[in-house]
Amino acid sequence: MAELNFHHLRYFWVIAHRRSLTRAAEELHVSPSALSIQLRQLEERLGQPLFERRHRRLVLTEAGRIALDHADTIFKAGDELVGTLKGRPRAAVPVLHVGAVATLSRNFQLAWLRPLLGRDDVRVHLHAGRLRELLVQLGAHALDVVLTNEPVPGDRASGWRSRLIARQPVSLVSRKPRGRTEVALRFPHDLHDQPLVLPGESSGYRSAFDLALEAAGVRPRVLAEVDDMAMLRLLARETGVLALVPPVVVHDELAQGVLVERCSIPSIEETFYAVTVQRRYPHPLLRELLAAG
Repeated sequence: MAELNFHHLRYFWVIAHRRSLTRAAEELHVSPSALSIQLRQLEERLGQPLFERRHRRLVLTEAGRIALDHADTIFKAGDELVGTLKGRPRAAVPVLHVGAVATLSRNFQLAWLRPLLGRDDVRVHLHAGRLRELLVQLGAHALDVVLTNEPVPGDRASGWRSRLIARQPVSLVSRKPRGRTEVALRFPHDLHDQPLVLPGESSGYRSAFDLALEAAGVRPRVLAEVDDMAMLRLLARETGVLALVPPVVVHDELAQGVLVERCSIPSIEETFYAVTVQRRYPHPLLRELLAAG
């Protein structure tokens, strides 16, 4: 560490957070050309490029993202030192950046992240969004992993890696029918003309469900199609209509007796994937989660 120039590191740190050489130079009161020289000297010292230019924007490389994480820790430690001596101690902990498609079950996300929750040696930042947007952030090393229901095709250029981390059977659930003790349904025959709430057609297990009904010549009445699992959960609770969901989505409602499982369909599954990008320096906390999952 004695050979690392911390002035160069701070210059890099400001550039990385401002994402602009010009804005960083203004903040640091140096010329952009001088700042560019300082950055190049740091890159030469580290033996890695820290930025690449994309459409006139500075984007961190994988080495740049790792350098920024360390720089954040170093300069936060400086703030912590000042705060401690002034009676305001603060702890700096590593951060795992997790992206999840907005429609993914919150219960599943919670279960997958549970090994890290409550630990004081890690902080989790959870980002929700569309898959395409999350993959862009993953490729820019702003995210460490993306959770989704579908595998992402990988190639040598993108470096995507889709790891299957869980399979969940799906079930038909509803509120308990009034005046009946028998709540089980025969799948698929009892669904003829039954009102249903289903996931959207883009869902993988919805396609398998439709094919099973078509093969049996069964035609239900589809009252609603919902991509968002939180909304599907709400409709199952509030309408009393049969809803097709993985039990993990309505775990709390099933445990409390608000909903009952009318029919399990083990032949149809929902899948969950963790998408990563090939890295020279994978996040150690992510390796821990993937090994457990």
